[in-house]
Amino acid sequence: MSLYKKIIAPLLFTQDAEKVHHWITGILEKGFSNAFGSNLLKTFYSPKRTPQLEQKIWNLHFDHPIGLAAGFDKDAKLIKPLSNMGFSFIEIGTLTPKGQSGNEKPRLFRLKEDKALINRMGFNNGGVEASIERLKKKGKIIVGGNIGKNKLTPNKEAISDYLKCFHALFNYVDYFVLNVSSPNTPGLRELQDKEPLMALISAVQKENVTYSSPKPILLKIAPDLSHLELDDIVEVLQLCKLDGVIATNTTIDRSNLNSSREKVDAIGAGGLSGKPTGRKSTEIIRYLREKLGEEPIIIGVGGVFNGRDAIQKIHAGANLIQAYTGFVYEGPGFIKNCLQEMNHGLKSGHWTWKSRRI
Repeated sequence: MSLYKKIIAPLLFTQDAEKVHHWITGILEKGFSNAFGSNLLKTFYSPKRTPQLEQKIWNLHFDHPIGLAAGFDKDAKLIKPLSNMGFSFIEIGTLTPKGQSGNEKPRLFRLKEDKALINRMGFNNGGVEASIERLKKKGKIIVGGNIGKNKLTPNKEAISDYLKCFHALFNYVDYFVLNVSSPNTPGLRELQDKEPLMALISAVQKENVTYSSPKPILLKIAPDLSHLELDDIVEVLQLCKLDGVIATNTTIDRSNLNSSREKVDAIGAGGLSGKPTGRKSTEIIRYLREKLGEEPIIIGVGGVFNGRDAIQKIHAGANLIQAYTGFVYEGPGFIKNCLQEMNHGLKSGHWTWKSRRI
């Protein structure tokens, strides 16, 4: 067991989850973004190059399949240290046109018995413009821009918010994600309905092709959709020729948890992430891949804590993997450990990498 899991995490987990998050991210931003800190992280946590796990997707070279999901580095402050810890790509955001404080605190909770988190952050971020100066210094790491609407923007005006973020970030990120699936912004998931979703994607795609080199556009969906609703998503993806889908966001489902019902009820509303979401996420990936064929790209996220979890999603049809809660629970050696396990499985023949060169 690592020092982080044996000593550090148990101490951190006695404190308020959001306070710990800000403390850790503050240390990373101020202490590990310089040359000395970068070299320190690379020395201890940067994984060895694994050529058999490399991919070229959208003309972007991914050193390996595992990236960081949106939500951890909302304002693009941690790109360098996170890159030095081994993530092959980092998704910032969710960013909105105007900065907003998000929902009332407390709004981030641990379910340690389930290796899960519940959050109702509410797109807290400094606004899209504030991130740009930092993005100009991102270097070679692949960065995705996860964008959404402000809380006070009515759904009928949501497209305008997404387009503001899209144009502001276009020159500074490598791909975009339309987040219509967070359960923590009132009414947001209504944008997953077929008609408003078609309107949103069509509007963004229309603007995208006005640039000389359009960027990949992906849709992030909820894990709480029925097969009928997923079929609508598939139809929209195909009609709009979207580049990819991220499956999935956090869930509002609270079934099959080890934590007591009293504890879960006391926490209240929010999106649940972590181990309990793994199976559902993988099932949705498999369903989407069967319906969509080899294209578009699927990024699998939900319950990834080790290399085995990543492999399961790849076999279900994911091209790339994202993690957040697994990183929180497993610590800074997360990527290195995942890739060692995946690489060992390849060499021993326990799994095969179905490389998709798009």
